[in-house]
Amino acid sequence: MDETYIKVKGQWKYLYRAVDTDGQTIDFLLTACRDATAARRFFRKAICQHGRPAVVTIDKSGANTAALTLLNAEGSPQQGIEIRQNKYLNNRIEQDHRHVKRRIRPMLGFTSISYPELG
Repeated sequence: MDETYIKVKGQWKYLYRAVDTDGQTIDFLLTACRDATAARRFFRKAICQHGRPAVVTIDKSGANTAALTLLNAEGSPQQGIEIRQNKYLNNRIEQDHRHVKRRIRPMLGFTSISYPELG
C-alpha cells in the first residue's frame, strides 16, 4: 500500500493505492488530505471489498501505521493485520506510480475527484 499525489481540477490530491503480490491493483482512493482518517477510510474500503489481509507492507508513514493499529484494535487478535514497514518491499507499487503519473500528465490530471476521468 502506498500513496502519491496527483492533480484533480488543478488541485493536488492524494491517491491511495494497494496492490497484491502480482502487482494487480486491489483498491484505490482519491482524497484531499493525507492523514490517519483518510488512511483508515482507505483500509476499511479495501477490507470490505477484498477481505482482511494477513500482511500489509507500507512505508514509514505515521498515518498508515496509526490507521492499521486502530483497525487491529477494533478486530479480534486472531484477525490482526501484520504491519510490515519496509520501503524496499514496497518498491513494486512505487514503480507503478510512474505508470499512473505518465498516463495522467499529458492530460493535466483528472477532471473530477468524485469520478476520476481523464481529460
